[in-house]
Amino acid sequence: MTSKIKVDNINKVSDDSNIIKKCGSTITLGASGDSIALASGASQSGFGRTGTVDWQTSIKTSTFTAVSGEGYFVDTSSGAVTANLPAGTAGSIVAFSDYARNFETNNLTVSPNGSQKIGGVAATSKLNVNGQASTFVYADDTKGWVNVQNAEDTEVGTSFVAATGGTITTCGNDKIHTFTGPGTFCVSSISSSCAANNIVSYVVVAGGGSSGGGETAGGGGAGGYREVKSPSAPYTASPLDGYPSAPNRVTITATAFPITVGAGGAAPSASPAYVRGNSGNNSIFSTITSAGGGGGGARLSPHPANDPGVAGGSGGGGTGLSGAAGTGGAGNTPPVSPAQGSAGGTGACSPGNSQGSGGGGGATSAGGNHTNPGGGPGGNGATSLITGSPVTRAGGGGGGLFGPGPVGAAGPGGGGVGGRASPNSDGAAGTANTGGGGGSEGGPGSAHGNAGGSGVVIIRYKFQ
Repeated sequence: MTSKIKVDNINKVSDDSNIIKKCGSTITLGASGDSIALASGASQSGFGRTGTVDWQTSIKTSTFTAVSGEGYFVDTSSGAVTANLPAGTAGSIVAFSDYARNFETNNLTVSPNGSQKIGGVAATSKLNVNGQASTFVYADDTKGWVNVQNAEDTEVGTSFVAATGGTITTCGNDKIHTFTGPGTFCVSSISSSCAANNIVSYVVVAGGGSSGGGETAGGGGAGGYREVKSPSAPYTASPLDGYPSAPNRVTITATAFPITVGAGGAAPSASPAYVRGNSGNNSIFSTITSAGGGGGGARLSPHPANDPGVAGGSGGGGTGLSGAAGTGGAGNTPPVSPAQGSAGGTGACSPGNSQGSGGGGGATSAGGNHTNPGGGPGGNGATSLITGSPVTRAGGGGGGLFGPGPVGAAGPGGGGVGGRASPNSDGAAGTANTGGGGGSEGGPGSAHGNAGGSGVVIIRYKFQ
C-alpha cells in the first residue's frame, strides 16, 4: 500500500516538526505545476548533484571566487582574469566558459584553494584556447579538482564576409568581384569569429603602356601586376603572390572601398611621328596601387640618338632606329615586393637595314631584345586561378621590325604583337582588361603605334 502526505504548508512548531519521515514509502512534495523552494538562508542535503552547474548570467570580467555548483561566463577582452576555486569536497563542481573567445590573447587562470590541487598538482591552471569551456569536479584530496569536460571553439558558428560591387561570380565557398572599370567594393559585414576570413585575395593590374610612334618604336610595357592569395583560398596564385607580407595584405572592414581601374596608354598621335608611347594608368584597391606600364621608346627628331623606353609597372621597349641601341625602360617603378613588373628590351640597328625594337616588359619576365634579324618579344605575364580558371595577364607588347625577319611576339597575357614595315604588317593593341602593352609598328614614318590594354581589379573572399 502506497502512502501519501499532502499539505499546503509546513511550519516549525517543535524541533522535529519540520522533518517529514516515512520509511519504505514514496513522499511527494508539491503537485504538478508547483515549485519547491528553500527559504532564504536554508540549505539542502541528501539530494546529491547530477554533475551539472547552474550557469550565472552575470559576466565575469575581473578576479572572482567561484561557488560550487555554479558555471561562469568569463570575458577577458580587457585583460587576463583569475578565478579562485572554493574549498573543494568530494563532488564539488564548477565550470567556466570563454564568453568573448579571447582566452588565447588573455588567459583565464584557475587557482585552487590553499594547498588543494588541480589534476594532482598544487598549482594554478590556465585556460588559453579561444572558445574554451571547462568543467572541474573535486574528486579527492589526491587529485583534487579534475577537468571532466573540455571544449574549444571548433563548435562556434563562423561568420563570413558579405559585399557588393563589380561583376560577382561564385566559386565553391568563395565569391569573386571583378571590376573592369571604376566602381566601389562595398562591404556590409565581416567575419567576427575568424579574422583570417577578412584577409581577402586580390589581383590588381594597371593599364598597359602604348608602343612608341614612328617606325620600329619600342613595344609598350605591361601594367603593374600585384596579387595576394589569402590563407584560406583554395586556388593556385601566380608567382607574384605577396602573402604574407604585411604591406601586401588587405584586411577589410565593413566600409566602402573605391576601386580604380587604370586605362591603357593611348596610341601616340601622328604628329610628330617620332614620339615615345604613353604610359598606362594606375589601378588601386585599398592600400594597393599597381603602376601603369611604361610607353615604348622612339627615334628622336632630329635623331642622332634615341628616346629610351619609359619606366613603369613594366618598362617600355627601346627603339631600333638611328644606329644606336635604344634602351628599355625600367620595370617595378615605383618599387614594391614582390616586383610588379620587368624591364623593357633593347632595340638595335643591325647590318643590312634590319632595324628592330625591344619588346615591352611583362609581369614575370623582361621584354626581349632585338635579334638579328627580328623584333624583341614582349615579356611574359602572370597566370592566376583567382577566378576559378587559369588566366594570364600583364604581358608586354612585341617589338617592331623595319626590314626582313620575324616581328616581336606578343607577350603572353594580353600584349600586342609587333609590326613590320616591309612586307607590311600592323602591330596590335594590348588586350582590354589584361594590362597588356601595345605592340610596335614597323613603319612607315607616320605609324602611330598601338594603345595599351586597360587593367582590372579582382577581389575574392569566403562567403559561406
